[in-house]
Amino acid sequence: MKRNEKGDVLITGATSGIGRAVSELLAGEGYTVFGISRSAGAGSFHHERISSYRMDVTESSSIEQALTDITQKRGGRPFQAVIHCAGYGIAGSTLDTPMEAVKAQFETNYFGLLRVNEILMKRDLLRGSRIVILGSIAGRISIPYQSHYSASKFALEAYTEALRLEGSHLGITATIIEAGDTKTSFSKARTYHAPSGSLFEARGKKAVARMEKDEQKGHDPSVVAKVVLRALTLPRPPVRMTVGFSYTALMILKRIFPDALVEAVVRRLYLS
Repeated sequence: MKRNEKGDVLITGATSGIGRAVSELLAGEGYTVFGISRSAGAGSFHHERISSYRMDVTESSSIEQALTDITQKRGGRPFQAVIHCAGYGIAGSTLDTPMEAVKAQFETNYFGLLRVNEILMKRDLLRGSRIVILGSIAGRISIPYQSHYSASKFALEAYTEALRLEGSHLGITATIIEAGDTKTSFSKARTYHAPSGSLFEARGKKAVARMEKDEQKGHDPSVVAKVVLRALTLPRPPVRMTVGFSYTALMILKRIFPDALVEAVVRRLYLS
């Protein structure tokens, strides 16, 4: 390996938002990036260190095909890192969001990640790898009218903790990146679900509008990408890394303050 080359990295959700920012930053740092997403194709990137492949994380056959194509190009060596950025958000009441929408949310945000890792493991492509998972502050503090998105991120918190313990004898590490408000197309892509006549629709749309306003004032995706880079370069990457001082402070306060106080703060932010 040449001195300025730092290994091969697989990135899901690589063509937009945080995934794209991560892909471009790592390529600039000397990593060879294999960027995958449902919309990937020729012309997705203009960087000699980034190769683009189509993969739908909800379909095992799509994952198998993409990894076969990648293996033909790079061989069967384990990846130095696998970075999971694929995901999207839904909004709606906890009590009347259609079950189909909830299942679809988990199919991408949670089961999709598991599906990719399972196939990588079967192909012995994870030995000694650093696995970095894009989580959310919503995975620690549930956001009203985005409970199912929050639940999918809560699930990733538990998964990351267990993966670190189980994979340690194979040299596998896992870190979840807890991002807060970030200015990407994520907000625009969010869908709001409410059955006809829902008693929660008006309050829910108001709460989500506040969240979207905060997101558009949030961090640039490059800020999150730099935290991902740190997770790849630290000698001993931690279980979780929070993006930004204010969110780090918030997570500390959540551990210290009683649940009733945290609930009151969240209620004031989104439901007042």
